Amino acid sequence: MKQKPALAILTTVLLLCSPFLFSQGKTETVVQDSFHIGVSKIVTHPALDAIVQGMVDYLEESGIKAIYDIQSANGDVSAAAQIAQKFKSDKDDLVVGIATPTAQALANVFTTTPVVFGGITDPLEAGLVPTYEPNSGNVGGVSDKNPVYDQVKLFAQLTGAKTIGIVFTNGEPNGVQLKNMVEESCHKLGLAFVAAGVSNSAEVKSAILSIAKRIDGLYIGTDNTVVSAISALSEVCAQEDVPYFTADSTSTEGMDYFMVWGFNYYKHGRETGKAVEQVLTGKKTAGQLGTIFITDPLEFELWFNLDVAKRLGITIPQTYLDAAAVVFENGVKTVR
Repeated sequence: MKQKPALAILTTVLLLCSPFLFSQGKTETVVQDSFHIGVSKIVTHPALDAIVQGMVDYLEESGIKAIYDIQSANGDVSAAAQIAQKFKSDKDDLVVGIATPTAQALANVFTTTPVVFGGITDPLEAGLVPTYEPNSGNVGGVSDKNPVYDQVKLFAQLTGAKTIGIVFTNGEPNGVQLKNMVEESCHKLGLAFVAAGVSNSAEVKSAILSIAKRIDGLYIGTDNTVVSAISALSEVCAQEDVPYFTADSTSTEGMDYFMVWGFNYYKHGRETGKAVEQVLTGKKTAGQLGTIFITDPLEFELWFNLDVAKRLGITIPQTYLDAAAVVFENGVKTVR
């Protein structure tokens, strides 16, 4: 007899809770619609915008419902820190850092919330992860590390350049590391190397002007601050008859580049979206993602601008033209 009151109470609780226990469809909808994703990119330019768009498109196609708060730090590290604090106040479910400084700012603020990165050359060097391998941390994502040695080698072979120049952001780990990788590649290839550092995009034009007459070719990699001012680099290189290579095809529209060999950043964004999906669906934690390096040749693209090559008297072997994804000639862009 003493058990009846307890049984009555239990029955009452179950009846009150039954809408939540047995309306499984409603619960799934609430969970999906509750995903709030903060996205912080260091600057606004085509490559980083393409990463974000690729990620959003992939998640939408995968049935992930989310509300996005997409922010740009406009090249300002202090602004990146403020954005991270905003996301924390908003209690976002997951945050995405596009480029090194913004990912670092997020990792400094979030210790348990998943942090997924994209568009980062070396997250280990940047202090974002303890190892490239899956780990117990809350940070992981996709690297855009390029085959720099092979890029410099081919660029020098085709142009005959003996001195390679680079403009880099001296306050950004990604920019400094890229500069070091190009310098090391030049040393191995027996090429001279000249560098000019900048602290923001407004300094890019004066930096290239300071070295343009001392170089035979310019390497433009995935330094976000520099790429955001690529039009200034292109203008000076055209004036000084300096061929330039870029690893970012998304920023070349209307530019006088000689050669492009790099990532398709929209595809890179889709890979970032895959990483985010794995975390949101509980398949992996952010740390368990580790660092994802893209090695599939189809993720890279080779472009040539034959108008620039002709102006500079450079002949590109047919073998390379046959392998190109895009050829620009007589003012016409042909996608193969």
